[in-house]
Amino acid sequence: MAKNVHEIRDPIHVFIRLDSDERKILNSQPFQRLRYIHQLAMSYLVYPGATHRRFEHSLGVMELADRAYQVLVQSANDAAREQLPDLNGDDKTRYWRRVLRMAALCHDLGHLPFSHAGEAELLPPGWDHERISRAIILSDAMRPLWEDMTPPIRPMDVVKLALGPRKAPEPFSMWETILSEIIVGDAFGVDRMDYLLRDSHHAGVAYGKFDHYRLIDNLRILPPAPAGDRSQGTELSLGVEEGGIHSAEALMLARYFMFSQLYLHPIRRIYDIHLKDFLGAWLPGACFPTDVAAYPRLTDNEVTAAYLEAARRPDKPGHDPARRIVERDHFRVLYSSNPDDVRIHPQPGRAIFDAAVQSFPPERIRYDRVVGKRGAPEFPVAMRDGRVVSSTARSQVLPTVPRFLVEYVFVDRAIHADVLAWLDAHRTDIIKPLEEEPRG
Repeated sequence: MAKNVHEIRDPIHVFIRLDSDERKILNSQPFQRLRYIHQLAMSYLVYPGATHRRFEHSLGVMELADRAYQVLVQSANDAAREQLPDLNGDDKTRYWRRVLRMAALCHDLGHLPFSHAGEAELLPPGWDHERISRAIILSDAMRPLWEDMTPPIRPMDVVKLALGPRKAPEPFSMWETILSEIIVGDAFGVDRMDYLLRDSHHAGVAYGKFDHYRLIDNLRILPPAPAGDRSQGTELSLGVEEGGIHSAEALMLARYFMFSQLYLHPIRRIYDIHLKDFLGAWLPGACFPTDVAAYPRLTDNEVTAAYLEAARRPDKPGHDPARRIVERDHFRVLYSSNPDDVRIHPQPGRAIFDAAVQSFPPERIRYDRVVGKRGAPEFPVAMRDGRVVSSTARSQVLPTVPRFLVEYVFVDRAIHADVLAWLDAHRTDIIKPLEEEPRG
C-alpha cells in the first residue's frame, strides 16, 4: 500500500511530516529551487556553520504554523467561534489547516539569490520578494498542483496567508488576518520563530533560543485589551495566556540579540555590500528580472559561479568586488555607532562618510545604516482571572526591549590607516550638532 505520510528529519523540529498532496508542492521546481538559496546570505564567511538554506527553513515554518493552528482551534472559546464561523465544522478547519500549511511552506518562494542581500537595490521600484512569491504561487506552473489537492485549494488563499495584509492588496476577513498573523505576525509569527531557532543553531550561537513549545501552547485568539491598556486593535487577534508571557518576552529579546550580534555583524554586512556591488555590475541593467519563468535559473549557484569567474578575470564586470569576496580582502570598519556621538549628531556615521568621500576616493569607502522598529509589538494577554490586558501593561520587560541600530563606515584596507589618522584629526570638526533651521 502506498505511503501517504512522509517524514523529513530536521535538526530543529526532529520530524516534519507531509502528506502526498503536500509533497507534490515540496517536489515542485519553484520549491526545490530553495535548496540553492542560503538563508543567511554570505554569513558563512563569518560563521562557517551558517550554510543552511531557505528550503529547510520553509519546512520548519510549516511545522510550527501547523502546531499553532491546532492549538488555536482546540482552545477557541464560544465567543471566538461565534465571530469566526470558519472555526466551526471539520471541513472548514481541515481546509484552512491545509491552506495555512501550504502558505507557510511557500512564503519564501520569491527570495532572490543570497536572500535579502541586494533586494532593495536590485529590484525595480515596487517589487520585493513577497511580490515575486505571490507571482510564483499564482503561476501556471503551480496552479495545477493547487487544483489537484483534495479538496482543491484556492491559490489566492495561499497568497493572502503567506504575505499578510501589509503585502497583499486584497481585502482580508478577520479569520484570514489571524491565520496570516500565525506566519508573518510581528508578535508571534512562526517565520520569525523558526529563523531565530535555526539561525542560532547553525551559526553556533545561543542568542536565538527561547521556549517556543511553551509559547505556542499558550497562543490564543483573544479580544483586544480595554482602551485604557492602549490596545491597537478592535478585532480578535493572536495573544497569549498569562503563562506564556515569559516565553513571549524571551522571543523578543532573542530577536534583539540575534540582530545585534549576528545579522548586523559588521563583517557580514560588508560582504553583503561587496556582493551587491558585484551583482550591480553583473546583472543586465543592474537589476534582477521579475519574470517568474527566469527564477529556476536564479540561485546562489549561478551567482557564485559568476563571481568566482569574475574574481579570476580582471576584464569581467564586477571583478573588484568579486575578488574581494574570494580573497577575503573585504573593506575594514572605520567607524561604528557610538552613543556619545549620537548625543551630538543623529547620524554621525553619515557625517563621517560624507566628509571622507571629499578627501578620499569614494569607490573605496562604503556607508551602512540599519534601524529596527521601536520596541516590542503589543498584543493581548489573557490573565488567570479571565480579564484581558495589554502585553505592555502585563510585562515589565517588553516595554524596555530596545530597537537595534547600527551605523558603519567601511574603507578599503589599503587606505584604512590613512583614513583612520584623518578621522582622529578631524573627528570633532565632523561630529558636531546640526545647525538649527533659521526661523521665519
